[in-house]
Amino acid sequence: MVHKVKAAVVRSKNADVTLETILVPDPGPGEALVDILTCGVCHTDLHYKQGAINDDFPFLLGHEATGVVSAVGPDVTEVAPGDRVVLNWRAVCGECRACRRGQPQYCFNTHNATQKMTLEDGTELTAALGIGAFAEKTLVAAGQCTKVDPDADPAAVGLLGCGVMAGIGAAINTGNVQRGDSVAVIGCGGVGVAAVAGAALAGATTVIAVDIDAKKLQRAKDLGATHTVDSSAGDPVEAIRELTGGFGADVVIDAVGRPETYKQAFYARDLAGTVVLVGVPSPEMTLELPLLDVFGRGGSLKSSWYGDCLPSRDFPTLISLYRQGKLDLDAFVTERITIDQIEEAFTKMHAGAVLRSVVEL
Repeated sequence: MVHKVKAAVVRSKNADVTLETILVPDPGPGEALVDILTCGVCHTDLHYKQGAINDDFPFLLGHEATGVVSAVGPDVTEVAPGDRVVLNWRAVCGECRACRRGQPQYCFNTHNATQKMTLEDGTELTAALGIGAFAEKTLVAAGQCTKVDPDADPAAVGLLGCGVMAGIGAAINTGNVQRGDSVAVIGCGGVGVAAVAGAALAGATTVIAVDIDAKKLQRAKDLGATHTVDSSAGDPVEAIRELTGGFGADVVIDAVGRPETYKQAFYARDLAGTVVLVGVPSPEMTLELPLLDVFGRGGSLKSSWYGDCLPSRDFPTLISLYRQGKLDLDAFVTERITIDQIEEAFTKMHAGAVLRSVVEL
């Protein structure tokens, strides 16, 4: 059976998002059909629209989603019809060299649904991050479904599917923030503010938020920052050092992903401290650092891909903390919108006016 559903599609580079009828097949082996409840508007979707990921147009956008499994293919045991799930783009294979050595969060063989969703004329769609959740239904690999508490607000917990998990994981998983640590986060968009929240959740006693936007700095304070630095008013490296006894922070997270901010992160950490890059650079960017400084300052330089998360472990844990009132996922939901408001949401996101716009389907 093929399902005809409404979905948000971008047909060519920088074209406006259009609402289209798409065809979604029933699940085959290893696949799941999911009725989408909510999907956050993430910067990655804008990158797809702009052709910055690849040029495999048309794209079915959306990936930061919650839904209810409506059908599963043969041999699927992870989920069953009726399960509330958060979708993820790390379907762990269980067989690659990372999985075999007990590090499935680094799975080198993550996978998507085998079958393609299409436009009505048969044109194959490329689903954003293998998910394509700006749609009433989508088809994914069953391993991309993580079963979660059905009573939790889907708009809030769905954000774990990408940006919020990336930020929290950058602090807790990649940065390994410990109780009593000092942490600085450079860039306080959605991912950066999530990193602030993750550092506070891990027990950091000094959490420094750095940005040029006063509104973003206030959001960071609301979610756990103990200090803020307006980097347009002076050298953020010196400001971070002043707030950490002159030494620099134990962990500095670059949530921007530019050579300038990475250098700030590198020099704003304490000796033997950790730098975490979670902001995504563009292909043409290069970095130059004195190799003697890399050697002499010691510590770790890390990149964080999806917050080094393991969805089956991290999503239920973080949702439990949310339900206990220890993690304010609601604060990340700036507005709830309909599927025909995605273009407007991109504009607001680009202007820094929202943490997340969430499409309710």
